[in-house]
Amino acid sequence: MRVVVGLLLLLLGLCGSGAQGEAGGLGEVAEINQNTDPKHAAEESTEQTTEQTTSDIWTELRALRDMVVELNVHVELLQRENSVQATELVSLESRLTSSESKTRDLEKENAVQATELVSLESRLTSSESKTSDLEKENADLQTRLSSSESRIDQLERENAEKPKVAFYTALTDAGFVGPYNTDITLKYSKVFTNIGNAYNPSTGFFTAPVKGVYNLQFTVMGYDAGTIGVHVYKNNQRIMANWERNNDVIPEYFTKSLVLELTAGDEIHLVLPSGQSIFDDSNNYSTLSGSLLFTL
Repeated sequence: MRVVVGLLLLLLGLCGSGAQGEAGGLGEVAEINQNTDPKHAAEESTEQTTEQTTSDIWTELRALRDMVVELNVHVELLQRENSVQATELVSLESRLTSSESKTRDLEKENAVQATELVSLESRLTSSESKTSDLEKENADLQTRLSSSESRIDQLERENAEKPKVAFYTALTDAGFVGPYNTDITLKYSKVFTNIGNAYNPSTGFFTAPVKGVYNLQFTVMGYDAGTIGVHVYKNNQRIMANWERNNDVIPEYFTKSLVLELTAGDEIHLVLPSGQSIFDDSNNYSTLSGSLLFTL
């Protein structure tokens, strides 16, 4: 822009010099017209050429002026565009600054989230490990449970197949039994329990239904009756003898128990020896009971 202005000033200066020359030339032409000397003919021709040149310079100056005007207009437009672009640039810079700030905030948030994610992954791994351990323990418990259930099923089948033998009886409601002149078989007539029907109250005999180990127990009461006693027989062979002397009105008791190995068909019964007695009534003082412990 400064170069254009300088060029314009230079041209204006040249135009001023040309104008002065043109004025001088006109005076000389008047003089020539007055003086018709032939030697001035060449000078007149030169002056005409100068006038033509000056006219061309003015034309070019006007053209240059127009160009300068156009350049000024173009420069103003460029300045306006630059101003708009500068405003847009400031706006873009502001937006960029805001975007960079948001980006930094997001990066911070991402860093925090990354830390939390690592923590969650660690907790998840620990939880999965504990879950795996619990699943293993559960599988072990399931295995043990299945084994226990299988064993229970086996025991239930064995128990279902095993005979059930248990009885409990009392002797009589009549009071004194004996003394007699001979041994008699005691028939415990009051039957409270007789699972398996191995005891026969009509005969007083217990008959083993299967081979096994049996538990037998009896209680005898004597009351102001001299000697009380009971003998235990297995297949008509005495295997136990018991007696107690009672000479007053205070009741006397004794209780015995036996664990016997019996084969199927073996019989057990109790005998009251001759000259001895026992006592029983509705209170069930004298009793006999037994059960199968296990089979063989």
